[in-house]
Amino acid sequence: MIIGRFAPSPSGRMHLGNIFTALMAWLSVRSQGGKMLLRIEDLDPDRSKREYIDAIYEDLRWLGLDWDEEMPYQSQRTEIYTDYFSRLPTYPCFCTRNELHSANAPHASDGRTVYAGTCRNLSPSEYKQRTPAWRVALDDSVIEFHDGLCGKVTQNLRAEWGDFILRRSDGVYAYQLAVVCDDALGAVTQVVRGNDLLSSTPAQIWLYQQLGFQVPQFYHVPLLVAPDGRRLSKREKDLDISHLKNHMCAEELIGKLAYHAKLRNTPDPILPKDLCKDFHWNHVSRAPIVIDDNF
Repeated sequence: MIIGRFAPSPSGRMHLGNIFTALMAWLSVRSQGGKMLLRIEDLDPDRSKREYIDAIYEDLRWLGLDWDEEMPYQSQRTEIYTDYFSRLPTYPCFCTRNELHSANAPHASDGRTVYAGTCRNLSPSEYKQRTPAWRVALDDSVIEFHDGLCGKVTQNLRAEWGDFILRRSDGVYAYQLAVVCDDALGAVTQVVRGNDLLSSTPAQIWLYQQLGFQVPQFYHVPLLVAPDGRRLSKREKDLDISHLKNHMCAEELIGKLAYHAKLRNTPDPILPKDLCKDFHWNHVSRAPIVIDDNF
C-alpha cells in the first residue's frame, strides 16, 4: 500500500506553493487507495508557532484534504534523533557563518556553499574553544536515483554538498536527519514535495542507506513562479491562504491549481475528491507553473 505524507512547517500560514504540494501528495495517495499521514515539522523552536499549527489543521479541512493518521511532532522526537545521530560518522565543526560563506569557500553547481572539511582533523584541545555544530563525515559516494517527475538524478555528495550539518550548535537537529528518521519510522513509501528540495534528496538517500532504512519513491513537483520566472515567495501576502479564502471558495482554488498544473483543461471549480479518478503523474506539468495576476 502507498503511504504518503504532507509535512508542513508551522512558521507561517499556508501559501499557494505548499497548498499545491499538499494537493499533489493527497491526489497521488488517494488515487491509489493509499494511506495519508500528516506531520507537523516544528523542528525549529524559534520559528514554530502554535497559532500556525492550529491554522494548518483548519486550512487543510477547508481545502478538502483529509488525512488518516497524524505523525508525532518533531519537537517530541529529540531522543529518537539522538539515537540515530549516534550511529553516524560525525565530527564537531567550529566554523563561523562568515568563514563558511567566504569568497574562497568551494561552491556547488547551483551556487550553494560546499563545506571544505575544515574541522575534520581538529585536536581535542581545539574542541574546547567553542560550542560546535556536528557534521557528518561523508565518504566518496555518488548517489543516483529516479525521481517520479524529474527522472534520473546523479550527485557526488562531497562535491555538491560537502560534510553537511546534522546537529546545530544550539542542539537542534538538522532537517536532513529529522525528515529521514520521521519518514522511515512512519513507513512512508512515497514523498511528494517541491522541486526546491530535489538537490537535497541525494544527501537524504545517503542517510537512509547508512541507517539501514528503505528509501521511498520521490516526486518533486514544479515550483510556482511569477510570469518573469521569479519563484513565488511565502512573503507575498496575496498568496497566503488567509487572503485566498477571502477571494474564492476552496473548490475555485483547487480548480485553478489543477488547471495550471495541466490536470484539467478548464479552471472550473472542483473538489479534490473529484480529481482523483483521473489523476496520473503522467499528466502533471514538469515545467515551473506560472501564476499570473488573473489567478
